[in-house]
Amino acid sequence: MIGLKGIHYEYPGAIKVFEGLDLSLKDGQRIGIIGANGSGKTTLFSLLMGLCYPQKGNIFLFDKACTEEKDFVQARRRIGYLFQDPDDQVFCPTVEEDIAFGPLNLGERLEDVKRQTQEILRELGIKALQKRITTRLSWGQKRLVSLAGVLAMNPEVLILDEPTASIDDNVIKKITQYLKSTDYSLLIASHDRQFLEDLCPDIYLLKDGRLTPK
Repeated sequence: MIGLKGIHYEYPGAIKVFEGLDLSLKDGQRIGIIGANGSGKTTLFSLLMGLCYPQKGNIFLFDKACTEEKDFVQARRRIGYLFQDPDDQVFCPTVEEDIAFGPLNLGERLEDVKRQTQEILRELGIKALQKRITTRLSWGQKRLVSLAGVLAMNPEVLILDEPTASIDDNVIKKITQYLKSTDYSLLIASHDRQFLEDLCPDIYLLKDGRLTPK
């Protein structure tokens, strides 16, 4: 479903991030990635989403080589990407509007979107938030709402960037229980080793521009 082959990437100023990085995510596989701050976890996900491009190497999404924006457009419809900061993802006035935004923009019927929004609110245990103003939510609540918005797009793969950062144990438990109950393919970057071990049979360390099994 996802493949990176020999990826080289550096920031302006010759700041090297990856030197020959390889990664493969198969259908149904769940991979966790750990690594120090600045090791390149978010950059890795940005490459997969076509938000930046490698200087060398190949990116494959759903068996198709992706080299330019048009290649990534279709793939993004099949990938649910949770940003590290929920404030980058939650922007509609109310919770239910935010969750419905993505599928409505994909052209889904309003009745279907309303039903799906209610299902996701219930499954994540945040139905009481549906009429809440998003700017008045706590960080943990925003994290759950941003995840709900991603799930509403019906993705095949979930890419989650630090999904448990700065949230309490109750929210972590909700996210863990929900993901355990699904069959999504997962690619998760987190400092929370226990969270990764609960969900991901395969865990890799990102260090010095490469991934190694842990």
